[in-house]
Amino acid sequence: QVQLVESGGGWVQAGGSLTLSCAASGSIFRLNAMGWYRQAPGKQRELVATITSGGATNYLDSVKGRFTISRDNAKNTVYLQMNSLKPEDTAVYYCNAEANWRNRWGQGTQVTVSS
Repeated sequence: QVQLVESGGGWVQAGGSLTLSCAASGSIFRLNAMGWYRQAPGKQRELVATITSGGATNYLDSVKGRFTISRDNAKNTVYLQMNSLKPEDTAVYYCNAEANWRNRWGQGTQVTVSS
């Protein structure tokens, strides 16, 4: 059984920074793309950033230049460095990973940005 465990969410004032972490654990034979999604109240879940096992990245347009996704393959961990946070970044952030050829989700971590 593969689990994704997120950490690092919280409350921050606009313009501040937070770093999210997501560690994959369990019997992992193959860990492909990892990423972060978010869901704000009353809105659909949206892709924020993804990173392949080779390090190729993709970002939501509204976070480009402010967020950076990275991963440590030795630790099966993905990170999301979030800078210059805005109130519209407030959401539950979910870790996602393709592990053992199956799509997996974390439990989510709340990020709240106050104006």
